Amino acid sequence: MKFFLCVMGMVMIVEGLPYFAFPEKMKDIISAVTQLPDNSLRRFGAVLMLLGLGVVYFGKSLL
Repeated sequence: MKFFLCVMGMVMIVEGLPYFAFPEKMKDIISAVTQLPDNSLRRFGAVLMLLGLGVVYFGKSLL
């Protein structure tokens, strides 16, 4: 549970950094994302999840 909380904290830091550093640009990006079709967002989400799974697998295999 301790490791999980550390990972969740790191995710929040990485996710929040662009909003803190570039708030104007993030508004533009969010506006553009709302115009994308649902299927494109689903594909993008699936690719990100697979990449994340690959990173976790790679990280675990190194330890």
